Amino acid sequence: MSHPLVIMWFRHDLRLNDNPALYRAIELAGEHGTVLPIFIHDTSAPDLAKLGEASQWWLHQSLASLSASTGQHLQLFQGDPLAIIESLINQYDATHVIWNRGYEPWQITRDSNIKATLKDCVEVLSCNGHLLWEPMQVLKKDNTPYKVFTPYYRKGCLTRSAPRYPEAMPEHLPWATRINSSNTFEPVTLDELKLMPSIQWYDTIAAQWQPGEQGAKERLATYIEEAAGRYREDRNLPAIKGTSLLSPHLHFGEISVNTVWYAIKDAFKDDPENEHADTYLSELGWREFSHYLLFHFPHIQTENFSSKFNVFPWRSSPEELKAWQFGNTGIPIVDAGMRELYQTGYMHNRVRMIVGSFLVKNLLIDWREGERWFWDCLLDADMAANSASWQWVAGSGADASPYFRIFNPILQGEKFDKQGDYVKHYCPELRLLPPKFIHKPWEAPSNILQACNIVLGHNYPKPIVDLKVSRQRALDAFAVTKEANSI
Repeated sequence: MSHPLVIMWFRHDLRLNDNPALYRAIELAGEHGTVLPIFIHDTSAPDLAKLGEASQWWLHQSLASLSASTGQHLQLFQGDPLAIIESLINQYDATHVIWNRGYEPWQITRDSNIKATLKDCVEVLSCNGHLLWEPMQVLKKDNTPYKVFTPYYRKGCLTRSAPRYPEAMPEHLPWATRINSSNTFEPVTLDELKLMPSIQWYDTIAAQWQPGEQGAKERLATYIEEAAGRYREDRNLPAIKGTSLLSPHLHFGEISVNTVWYAIKDAFKDDPENEHADTYLSELGWREFSHYLLFHFPHIQTENFSSKFNVFPWRSSPEELKAWQFGNTGIPIVDAGMRELYQTGYMHNRVRMIVGSFLVKNLLIDWREGERWFWDCLLDADMAANSASWQWVAGSGADASPYFRIFNPILQGEKFDKQGDYVKHYCPELRLLPPKFIHKPWEAPSNILQACNIVLGHNYPKPIVDLKVSRQRALDAFAVTKEANSI
């Protein structure tokens, strides 16, 4: 009798620690069986799900890290997952296939099809390795999904059973040895996946991040030691490292959200009154809510959650869009944020709200343009969080910020970047400006601009819109939308 062989399909769970599917695979393999670890670069994914360049760079590094952790046993493939897995089942005489569930609409369809196709030849199992509470398990009393965050999180999640406690990694990982054969699908090398950008623009990104499980572990430890005790206030200050910076690691599953959840609770001795811990955990709750919304309302990636916005008079302005994308709007806090994104693959969350508001309200450009740009540039580009957050800013989403709430980028800069340190870092041409003018250089007297070597329209752009005028334009557009919906 042959020994069990379990195919472990890694996806957005690129870790060995606290990996429910992996540990279940080891359990199924038993004392004498083995586990075949695979990763498939899914070329059948829809265009909207294909990774942006920043995410591809991160995935390359993360796969290299995971492969090393498995002793180079991880096998990489590229193509259609069903065809590849069927081939591997035949090649290895596999008894089981297992993975951690994905919750994006296309993943659900794909995985359901694979399960249905394979059910007669192997046992196919899936686990929850990505969320604290699965979306199908949290419903209102009338069995309909929540649409507002606070009741979803406070009543829907926190009143249910506590999230699963992280599991310790087994001492023995029984990896299967590769079989040399003329199989239809042969493993490829990491370089053959061609994830690395063809043009080397990522040096500044690589200098700031350590993708992989070890990098995630160290990032969490640093956050708890240096910033967690001031999170409620410092999270809004872009010039300092007041946030955990774990989002890319969580997105690729290099650390489980369960590990982070309990690390924070343990750090604060599970004190429900600690405002820093409660605020951080609620941010993890917002991550859950984003996945929840995409699961129950799969159209939100491309369509307005609120149909009222279907008649909103968005503008088309390629020149202004490009100025926004590359941080050349003439509004310092906006430009700093967009340059941070381009240089680091990340943007501070407070600044994400500011630049988002500027695009959809001051420029009156469709939120989908912002969503697409962030998708390509963010290391933590996540279909659920990206679509939910952009619709929140645009006012078209679930529990969204009202459209008439328009961030004033000058006031936001003066409040959260008082000395202009953040702006000066990413807009060095403004570094000599005194704090009084750092967020509004167009108001600086000519002698000060001259002394600071600033020529507006030459080495730093003039504002592409008048903030007051564009604010009123946005409010007028919203009024037109309201009227159209009242007819």
